[in-house]
Amino acid sequence: MRRRRMVRDARGSRARAPHPFRLRFVSVHVTRNRKAPARLLLLGVALFALGSVAMPADAGARRKRQGPHVSAVRCWPPKVCGRDRHAVAPGGLLKLSGRNLRSGMSVRFRRSGKSRRAPFVTSRLRRSSGYLVTVPLSARSGRIRVVAKHGRRSNAVGPIRIRKLPKPIKTSQTPLDGTGMWIWYVSRSSGGTAAGIVAQAQRFGVRIVFIKSSDGTTWWPQFTPELVSALKAGGLRVCAWQFVYGAHPADEAALGVQAAQTGADCLVIDAESAYEGKYAQAQTYMAALRGKIGPEYAVALTGFPYVDYHPSFPYSVFLAPGGAQYNLPQVYWKAIGTSVDRALAHTYTWNGLYQRPIYPLGQLYDNPKPADVKRFRQLSAAYGATGVSWWSWQSASSAGWDATYASVPAVPAPPTPAYPTLGHRSRGDVVVWAQEHLLAAGQPLKVNGTYDAATEQAVRNLQTASALPVTGQVDLATWPVLLRYPPAVVDWANGARIARLRRAGRNGPASARLRSVRDELRK
Repeated sequence: MRRRRMVRDARGSRARAPHPFRLRFVSVHVTRNRKAPARLLLLGVALFALGSVAMPADAGARRKRQGPHVSAVRCWPPKVCGRDRHAVAPGGLLKLSGRNLRSGMSVRFRRSGKSRRAPFVTSRLRRSSGYLVTVPLSARSGRIRVVAKHGRRSNAVGPIRIRKLPKPIKTSQTPLDGTGMWIWYVSRSSGGTAAGIVAQAQRFGVRIVFIKSSDGTTWWPQFTPELVSALKAGGLRVCAWQFVYGAHPADEAALGVQAAQTGADCLVIDAESAYEGKYAQAQTYMAALRGKIGPEYAVALTGFPYVDYHPSFPYSVFLAPGGAQYNLPQVYWKAIGTSVDRALAHTYTWNGLYQRPIYPLGQLYDNPKPADVKRFRQLSAAYGATGVSWWSWQSASSAGWDATYASVPAVPAPPTPAYPTLGHRSRGDVVVWAQEHLLAAGQPLKVNGTYDAATEQAVRNLQTASALPVTGQVDLATWPVLLRYPPAVVDWANGARIARLRRAGRNGPASARLRSVRDELRK
């Protein structure tokens, strides 16, 4: 007897994989055997199992054949990218969207320059508010592709335009030479227009403008490519300055990179009391910054001028090799409560130890005497500074502006500032600096910022080996010998103890827990 029964068809098709739930009518010969119903049941179960197993494998193969697909790409985040959404600088971020994208996939860029190496350079895709990729430093403009782990490539998207970072100045001139003025708010400076700023700068001989570009992790939209280009077209050098706190050092460094990408000739780090005791954060910031802008881009530190008043501030990190090349101490003599002569002498005595060119930052706010402004210019030049700058554009009076440009006679060079003597009971970052140099000279000791017995013995050993008077103190005769050695690098950002101190807010050497003598800059 022939009956028609509905069973699952396991026969595949070359056109497409069988659907596990697709039913077909097939003819089955059924005999009058009592075992036939059981056999048919077993056959149905087997066919259903085969269909269920085949489906995931076929679907996985189908997804593999599809590969990644990119539907859109743009510079990220928009607030720091400018108007061209497809323009980004080396080290910047791109945001990709599309189908079948996964963290860890490679993004292929064309390699810049002529080289026998592979014509492409890659960077990894990561998931963070979408899919982001960091543009490699060696990438050049062109289309990009995403490559999956199994080798499937996406469609080409773009083209992406890779901006060029400002080239370092090759002559003996630095971006900080000449007279500079600091701008806090562009809107409050000469009418808030580039033309007004250029006109006033030309009138008073200003060569550099320092414009605020970010505060902590917040970008200031006043620092735009259009403003920078207009000021440069007017003959000015443009330096960005960012105020940093150390709570999110990598994010702050990213905004410093963005300022460089926007066209700044240099970047100034304004680090003050919020950064006291934060050695690990300072090291993280500098590593992230230099990793993106390179070792030659001009970076300066501005902050407290009296190093000995702030023993826990990480000057030895910010001004170390690989850190900022220039030192812009804020020598606000009237705010400090002293004379121009004493303020500069104290500043040069202590800051000179870090062996970075000093470009003093003077005071125009709070109506200082024009005679003091002129004296500041005279003494700074006598100390050897090739440039000075003033805080600030919006707070300077007419008399202050005139004093920055009026002709002043040269004055004799002041006595060479003597290095401070370190000995028993000395503590602070200057001791850290000396200990790092002693360590580089082969003296075994712990870098803790405290002039302990081990430090004294290391100094005696160095003095004996160098045929110096053995005093056990780092004195005027010992400093020049000690500073010939490059400072040893101490990794403040790692270690369990450092992690605990970081959570407590201060980390680094033992001296990082010291409080400032007083905040001499009463703004």
